[in-house]
Amino acid sequence: MKRHRPHILVVIALAVVLSTGWHGALRNALTDLRFAWQSRAASGNVVVVSIDAPSIDQIGVWPWPRRLHAELLHKLESAGAQEVAFDVDFSTPSEPASDEAFVKALREVGGSTILPSFKQPAPNGGPAHVNRPLKPFSNQSWPAVVNVAVESDGLVRRYPVGERLGDAFMPSMAIVLAGQDANRRSSFLIDFSIRATSIPRVSFVDVLHGDTATLDKLRDKKIIVGATALELGDRFSVPNGGIVSGPVLQALAAESILQHRMLRWTSDAGMILGLGVICLLMMYSWRRFASGYRVAVLIAAGAAVELTAALVQARWPFVVDTSLFHIAIIAYLTAIALDEIDFRGLLGRIAESRFHRIAMSLGDGLVCTDEDHRITVWNPGASVIFGYMPAEIIGRPFDTLCAVPTDGDARPSMRDAARQALLVPGGAVVVEFEGRRKNGETFPVEASFSGWQGTDGFQYGAILRDISVRKREVERVRYLAEHDALTGLANRNMLHAGLTGLIAAAERRSSDVALLVLGLDGFQQINNMLGHSAGDLVLQSVAERLRAEIAGKAVVARLSGDEFAIALDCAEAGEPIVAFAERIARAFEAPLVTGTRQHRVRISIGVAVYPDGGHNADDLLSNGHLALSRAKATRRGSHVIFESAIRQELQNRLTLESELALAADRGEFELFYQPQVRLVDGGLVGAEALIRWRHPVRGYVSPGEFMPVVNTSALSERIANWVMETACRQARAWELSGNSVRVAINLSPSQLQSGDLAHAAAALLGATGLTPALLELEVTEDILLHDEGRVLDMFKRIQELGVRVLFDDFGTGYASLSYLKKFPLDGLKIDRSFVLDLLADSDDAAIVSSTIGLSKQLGLTVVAEGIENRATADFLVSMGCEEGQGYFFGRPMPADAFERQFLTQPRSVTPLPS
Repeated sequence: MKRHRPHILVVIALAVVLSTGWHGALRNALTDLRFAWQSRAASGNVVVVSIDAPSIDQIGVWPWPRRLHAELLHKLESAGAQEVAFDVDFSTPSEPASDEAFVKALREVGGSTILPSFKQPAPNGGPAHVNRPLKPFSNQSWPAVVNVAVESDGLVRRYPVGERLGDAFMPSMAIVLAGQDANRRSSFLIDFSIRATSIPRVSFVDVLHGDTATLDKLRDKKIIVGATALELGDRFSVPNGGIVSGPVLQALAAESILQHRMLRWTSDAGMILGLGVICLLMMYSWRRFASGYRVAVLIAAGAAVELTAALVQARWPFVVDTSLFHIAIIAYLTAIALDEIDFRGLLGRIAESRFHRIAMSLGDGLVCTDEDHRITVWNPGASVIFGYMPAEIIGRPFDTLCAVPTDGDARPSMRDAARQALLVPGGAVVVEFEGRRKNGETFPVEASFSGWQGTDGFQYGAILRDISVRKREVERVRYLAEHDALTGLANRNMLHAGLTGLIAAAERRSSDVALLVLGLDGFQQINNMLGHSAGDLVLQSVAERLRAEIAGKAVVARLSGDEFAIALDCAEAGEPIVAFAERIARAFEAPLVTGTRQHRVRISIGVAVYPDGGHNADDLLSNGHLALSRAKATRRGSHVIFESAIRQELQNRLTLESELALAADRGEFELFYQPQVRLVDGGLVGAEALIRWRHPVRGYVSPGEFMPVVNTSALSERIANWVMETACRQARAWELSGNSVRVAINLSPSQLQSGDLAHAAAALLGATGLTPALLELEVTEDILLHDEGRVLDMFKRIQELGVRVLFDDFGTGYASLSYLKKFPLDGLKIDRSFVLDLLADSDDAAIVSSTIGLSKQLGLTVVAEGIENRATADFLVSMGCEEGQGYFFGRPMPADAFERQFLTQPRSVTPLPS
């Protein structure tokens, strides 16, 4: 038995190793060493676009707006990059316009972009949550999973070809980027002999700025975009003490595929054969040769096998597992040593030395204590964190590092944490507590406690990290998610949550909750005239004034642009909601001071009150906006409280808009024509074209009912162009029949705002052949108010065509006289409100007389509207008015009726019976 004892020892050692899996650690270590021996450069075909520290410094705090990723995609496409993979989370929505810009960029680059999905472990140990890109993003991209398995020693070695997420199998990012078929592959070992430092990297901000040298590096390359900045924390430990970022790890996997270095383990048959050979050799030589000779043979055999494995791994994508062979050699060396030296003491010294080397090289703090919790090991990382040098702290209790809890809780117990660690997988318990530095400063610490049985009793250890920066970042992210970045007020999400809470509380107490939606009147003018920087200062000043008025009694939020909101419990307001709204409005009567400027800004307020104004937060927000729209339209600078009639009006308008769109498609609109005559002899000089709607059920609908909706809807330009074209074609038909009838058309504001009216008029005259003098365009003050310079130039070009331009409804606007001087006009029409009571109202007579006299001096034609009797017509003639129209001469009528009544008879107009 004694003769076979060494060989039995080897068999037992192999059995123990195989049963416990310890040989895996040796196998990994040997493979890692071969990577270090066989260093090779990357191919350069995979380039990492780094979200690095310079990019964060220039662009701002992460996460960035997704419009920047959209711009990056366009830059990469223009640079000639092949495929682009993002190692960035796109699973949650951000600002809608920014998300839409990214979707558009994905679509424009042709759907060749790769976006990541990943499993995220649940904090309570439940099923992992799968984060996928938002559906609009995934519809325009290739899916890929970015999860990698971290082995028991904390390192990443193996790379999966894909993973099943739900019911579907999704390939990994490097597989998709390298163009491999995931169904024909199995997971493989990444070739870490490829130096991570040799993978080309460029900065995100350099690509975004279009740096020529940077873009040249990207032509025909495969691109991985991801975070490499330390503060973003996307880091993985890899063999040989390396730490790489997530994008670089994906690049190494892609390089392994592209260089045909997808490493796999060889068969175990060779290893079994080698074990048999070494066992037979030792059995033969154990008692025949001296121990030195046997040691030399074992070392030579181990070196030969390892050299062969290294050469195989360097030349082919295979990894030879020599772990059991080396364990057998070690076991035989151990058996030899047991006869020659105190091997147990030697192993202890080696283990202790190795532990101290590892402990001293750690970046984190490492603290070990004896069973009385007195510190025995203190590494440089702990000195950096706490400020104590080893000589100052070794021998002192662990409690020295713990601050006294302000909430009365007990300090963390290393004994309890370490005992608990023995009961959980991984053998460590992570605890957060308040630490105390040497200078007395307290800070949050994350500690991973463990315990073990040592030669001198039970011992404890803790890996300590200062998590102050992480805590601050978490708080900042939470703050940005709940607050408006410009004003510091609550954002829409936080307002919605606050409203929901207020409604729940009010429901229990049977009280009311009010939501005020505030809009700044004329804010766009401040932006246009002074710039957005000045506008931002105004918005900040508005926020400060609202805070001062609310005094912490309500939730104040900025919704978007120049819209704010106030949510409050009416029971706690201390005043009726009407008085509260009036007080808020009055608060803005005083000017806002921003630097050296003062701004007078009025606010309009829409109020919605729970439960009458809505039963939940969404309803209150919707109805508050409706009330604000009514306030801006009818009571600027004041408030409107929502009532159901407001929504009913909106619904009626939407219904009418829908019917008008159908009417335009079905051709239900008609033009009626009202005669315009010379007042002196009643001769026909023209006709005003007036639109009518022949509803299939209601009959003719009054223009006063539907034209206000048309003029403020998307149909406005379409219907206005139809009116103009139809009237011109009718006037041309009359002209060809020998009746030169001048046709007057009322212009719509949309015709001047959406395009070049002068060009459209010229094209229409050319298409119809109508004599330009027979076309007359009537404009109102609301048209002239918009972009006076552009309108003035357009009217000059229209007059150069020979088309007449008249000012309609003259006398009703506040600046009508200034328009007569400023704009090139051929005449004006006196509004019917002055003509109807002309004989009975001396004020109207004076206004009309003055207008006629002024027009003659300016060389303008005057047309009086609303003439309903002979006496009014004669009075206007006596004042010098030349032309008129009204029911006295003829009502608006269809074209055929107009022809029968006015064009097939002598050219003087027969008045209607009085």
